[in-house]
Amino acid sequence: MGINLTKGGNASIGSLQKFVVGMGWDTNETDSGQSFDLDASAFMLNANSKVLSDSHFIFYNNLKSPEGCVEHTGDNLTGAGDGDDESIKVDLSKLPAGCEKITFVVTIHDAETRRQNFGQVRNAFVRIYDPSTNEEILKYDLGEDFSIETAVEFGELYKKDGAWKFKAIGTGFAGGLQKFVDKYC
Repeated sequence: MGINLTKGGNASIGSLQKFVVGMGWDTNETDSGQSFDLDASAFMLNANSKVLSDSHFIFYNNLKSPEGCVEHTGDNLTGAGDGDDESIKVDLSKLPAGCEKITFVVTIHDAETRRQNFGQVRNAFVRIYDPSTNEEILKYDLGEDFSIETAVEFGELYKKDGAWKFKAIGTGFAGGLQKFVDKYC
């Protein structure tokens, strides 16, 4: 059994070089009559918390970094079913020089038009597991009651003293994916 993190907590991922960051959620029924489409994204950042290049912003329209070290497994348009709704594979051995952090976010596609927000999302989590053994290394259940937020930073991998760690963030924002693009690009 892996480590259960709380908001702001962090844990080392040890010597693991290849792993999967799985993110999941359930949606409540809404009075908007619209279906939900949540999207996971990753930003590969330098020491100044800026994306290395446009190609290092990994999302449904750019599934793989140029080095192949961060790869989105594909857009799940419905979020139906149990377990991870979207996943991002990471291979630390292939990271380019200058990559000091990878931030993982989830946004609601077209949230304003659909009148949706994270207050209508429950059971949100992020976890890291070893795909060769399916062993869960760590997990963070967001458990927050968001209201107007349309984008949430689930967590980040960061390098400290040569070792990689994961920090549980769970911070929400209004403004959808554009909020993160403005922040990191």
